[in-house]
Amino acid sequence: MSWFVVSIHDVAPATLAESSRWSRDLQERGVPATLLVVPGPWRSPAFEPGDELATWLHERVAGGDEVAQHGWMHRAWPGGAWWRQVTGQVAARGCAELWSIERDVARRTLGAGLHLLRRAGFEPVGMTPPGYLASPTCLAVLRELEFRYSTSHLRVLDLRTGRRLHAPAMSHRPGGLGEAAGREMVGRVVRARAERNLPVRIALHPEDLHRPGLRQATLRAIDDALEAGLRPTTYERLVA
Repeated sequence: MSWFVVSIHDVAPATLAESSRWSRDLQERGVPATLLVVPGPWRSPAFEPGDELATWLHERVAGGDEVAQHGWMHRAWPGGAWWRQVTGQVAARGCAELWSIERDVARRTLGAGLHLLRRAGFEPVGMTPPGYLASPTCLAVLRELEFRYSTSHLRVLDLRTGRRLHAPAMSHRPGGLGEAAGREMVGRVVRARAERNLPVRIALHPEDLHRPGLRQATLRAIDDALEAGLRPTTYERLVA
């Protein structure tokens, strides 16, 4: 039996309502979530131990979910090769903060986020970069900080062994020109891989809930994966 992972992205104080909505949908289906927390100042002050978000996250961990780090503040740093700037803007809409980043900045910001999460009582073992874009420098820093895994658009990377698990991450681009086509593609790819017993990942974003039809399309894809017999899991369990 193969597997699928559902991740809730951009979890932050400002998106608690949307994260909770997605979480309830998954709980109704018995699907655990990997909750990707933006610990730095993004749309609101930084994540703080003891705040409403931290309380909710502890409840979800007790319910079988995973807390993972999702960068620091979702804002790309200036500089870097021109092609990296273009790729980051197109693929991640300007939030690819770990795609063109200097080592000391990566260590400082990722370390700060890890410190906040640990102060709140969490021990994240993974870091999914915003936009799934991480430079080799970033991956080296993740190893130094003793993260166990990272992810890209196509793979889950075990940072300890170097093992790469191939599983495309499917998500929507709400508000973009290709929103309608993307909505159909997510469902088709998930169904096709599930029918062939191949692993797949489904990424949920807060903005998806504000666009007609995206929530329903995503839940249909999750239901299709379950009906095909794929096993829902978290990233942490995959690399355990």
